[in-house]
Amino acid sequence: MLQVDIREVGPRDGLQAEAPVAISDRVSLINQLISAGVRHIEVASFMRDDVVPSMAGAEEVIAAISERNGITVAGLVANLAGVRRAMSCNLDEITITVSLSNTYSLKNTGKTTVESMAGVQALITEIGGKAITDVVVSCAFGSPYDDVDMYEDLLPCISQLRDFGSDRITLADTTGEAIPKTIRDAVGLVGNDIGLHLHETRGTGLVNAFAGLEAGVRRFDSSLGGIGGSPFAKGAAGNVATESLVSLLHKEGYTTEINVDRLVSLTVQLREMLGHDLPSPLAISQTSKTAN
Repeated sequence: MLQVDIREVGPRDGLQAEAPVAISDRVSLINQLISAGVRHIEVASFMRDDVVPSMAGAEEVIAAISERNGITVAGLVANLAGVRRAMSCNLDEITITVSLSNTYSLKNTGKTTVESMAGVQALITEIGGKAITDVVVSCAFGSPYDDVDMYEDLLPCISQLRDFGSDRITLADTTGEAIPKTIRDAVGLVGNDIGLHLHETRGTGLVNAFAGLEAGVRRFDSSLGGIGGSPFAKGAAGNVATESLVSLLHKEGYTTEINVDRLVSLTVQLREMLGHDLPSPLAISQTSKTAN
């Protein structure tokens, strides 16, 4: 059976979009995901607490993870201070973002795409091979600001990131612009040795993941319950739900080592922790069964 790498981003990407929850709850979520068979998790971002209060206490969260053996623990950084904090936690993987959309980049970081690319190079140099680097390219398939032409802009960006020495590159459909054709075309442009980070803004996240799978992509980001969504892109919905993606993969004959039933059960606890319904259809189904 073919192995697919699922990076669970709920504890970072998902919770970052939520009101702050207790560090103990974040740790419990991570540990239960690991117990469910998740082996690759983005657990925190290293930002200033006043800028991203929902990610405060990253070091405490990572120190409390119950099992690190065989687990790839990732964290997001935005600057050199973040890299140094992340390195002090002995992370396995450090994720860095850059946007193909100049407008989104300015809204997100206050920097142009060109300025951000220079910053990415500096961060990769600082990490110096002490952790896996994965550069996540936001708005890789298009932008709501009409300032991205994937067919012209994507390959030069990816080529430059490869020249910088990034170990991995992930294409993010930040605002749900992609359709299966653009997924296939993007893979045709840059190759299938990339990851996909997909959102459900237009309800196409799962079918886009399937298009990527058919094109040979074997790394995907997803979040438990489908939580997440960029606060810098109006109307952006959450990520592809991990339980839905893993269920699809298993039915298609791929393996992930993740127990879908345990994930679905965990969505009930996630709903209680957040205090609102989750977008995932499987989570909704499980919640209805519990209520009845």
